[in-house]
Amino acid sequence: MERTRAILVDITKCVGCRSCEQACKQVHGFPAESEPKLSPTNLTVIEEHGEKFVRKMCNHCQEPACASACLVGALKKTSLGPVTYDAAKCIGCRYCLVACPFSVPRYEWTKLMPFVKKCDMCSARQVKGQPPACVEACPTGASTVGWRDEILEEAERRILGGGYVKHIYGSEEAGGTSVFFISDVPFEKLGFAAPSKQPMPMLTANALGDVPTVVLVGGSLLSGLYWITQRREAVARAEGTIAFPKAHVTNRGTGHDNGNNNDTERS
Repeated sequence: MERTRAILVDITKCVGCRSCEQACKQVHGFPAESEPKLSPTNLTVIEEHGEKFVRKMCNHCQEPACASACLVGALKKTSLGPVTYDAAKCIGCRYCLVACPFSVPRYEWTKLMPFVKKCDMCSARQVKGQPPACVEACPTGASTVGWRDEILEEAERRILGGGYVKHIYGSEEAGGTSVFFISDVPFEKLGFAAPSKQPMPMLTANALGDVPTVVLVGGSLLSGLYWITQRREAVARAEGTIAFPKAHVTNRGTGHDNGNNNDTERS
């Protein structure tokens, strides 16, 4: 994979000011009211776990399950690192919601024309050389952005300095992500998911690979049954074993129904 961008979130430095939340809302034109959970109008959120403030957002997996599950390519991993969403392609199947091991994508259930919403790591800003709005707004340096390999090195350097759990969350989870977390409290106590270390698309590849076979075989069987049914009916008609309904004839002269074929007997 090409060199990509990544974000490091240092939970020990987060003071819960929610500047990242407000910056994200401002960039996307969302209402400024603070929300407790991720939502279609809240793409990053600060959750409180005891005395710790934990930021949640899309983790931008290296091999995203949401993109793998998307039937129309509305979600994709860009060469710069963010996993982006194209609303123009979305058909509303919501498979991405089910596929994501971190339960990140949100759906606009209350709208007549609903779309999926998730953080795109300010992809448009990064293309221009600008940092994500949430990172730029952070006053304590709890969130930083850079090249993924350099961000990982910085995370490792901090951990080796002591005072941190000896693990970089996102370095292995779901095959690796582009958003990393370091903490002085075990991640399981902070509400972090514990997905497989394998990329999620690999775990579903075999099952998904069987889908075309099932469709083809099932379709062929149904077509065969339909042909057999139609063939039997055609043969039965040809042999006269199917009773056709008696013609319902009305006398031309009187307009009365005699219940027989008088008209046909006239010469």
